[in-house]
Amino acid sequence: MSDQGPVQTFVVGVDRQAAAQRRVVVRKVQRRGAWATLAVGALGIVGAVAALMAFRGAGLWPFALLLIAAMVPLVLSTVQALRLDSERQRWIAANELPPVAMRMSPKGLELACEGAAYPVILPWGTVHGFKQVKIFGQFVLELKLAPGIGATTAGVRGLDQPAVRAVVKPSPLLKPTGLYLVKSLDQPVHVIDQALKHFSNGKASIVS
Repeated sequence: MSDQGPVQTFVVGVDRQAAAQRRVVVRKVQRRGAWATLAVGALGIVGAVAALMAFRGAGLWPFALLLIAAMVPLVLSTVQALRLDSERQRWIAANELPPVAMRMSPKGLELACEGAAYPVILPWGTVHGFKQVKIFGQFVLELKLAPGIGATTAGVRGLDQPAVRAVVKPSPLLKPTGLYLVKSLDQPVHVIDQALKHFSNGKASIVS
């Protein structure tokens, strides 16, 4: 932070090379997980159908139907994950990485999310900050919203974009990836934490 008067904004940029390397790793892991989920769902459905055919007179159909019903969400989650990956790849082909990861001001927090058409805007009362976690062997920042905050909350913009939902509130069947790779940001974590506390009047921070 500067000692030469009040700072109106604080910008955190992106190291494009580090971000691009993580993009490759994340895609490989996500696609591997999606196909594994599809395999489990497909095997469950095939097994249930085979049991129905083999034991038609044994009264097993309620259990087989329950198994099929339990497997369908797995298949649907895979379809959703692969569709989102296709959308992200089309976005990557048509757009460069955003040069700015986040921007803070007295009004709130602005976040750039890869694959999103426009930034996420969060007034300070809607966000707790970030949690630093280790995913795929690297430290990332996960966005932490205040309880009950959603896309329709007053002042909030951009949370309803599919690319943002996939990162901020991922499906419970998919492994979260975090919003930002720590080493791809041009500011250290402790400086970002100080800026969050400064602009939010202590309402937002980074926790480990």
